[in-house]
Amino acid sequence: MIVCSCNVLSDGQVRGCLHPGPGCPRTPAQVYACLGCSPKCGRCARTIRGILDRALAEAHSACTTTCGAACTLKHLEEEAA
Repeated sequence: MIVCSCNVLSDGQVRGCLHPGPGCPRTPAQVYACLGCSPKCGRCARTIRGILDRALAEAHSACTTTCGAACTLKHLEEEAA
């Protein structure tokens, strides 16, 4: 699904630039930079933020499912920083 019509970015492209560890985008502006473009009208920022939030929540869920450790979202963000 296209999430940014100004830059013709899909949700798959946004998710594709997310990766564990340092350098992973944490803001819509960082996602744009990762994808080599810049925001124009800004209407998609909320949607991109939602994709980022869901990806972080899924990473948290996978962490507790896989290793059973009591990970927190803050812990995941600190690890990535």
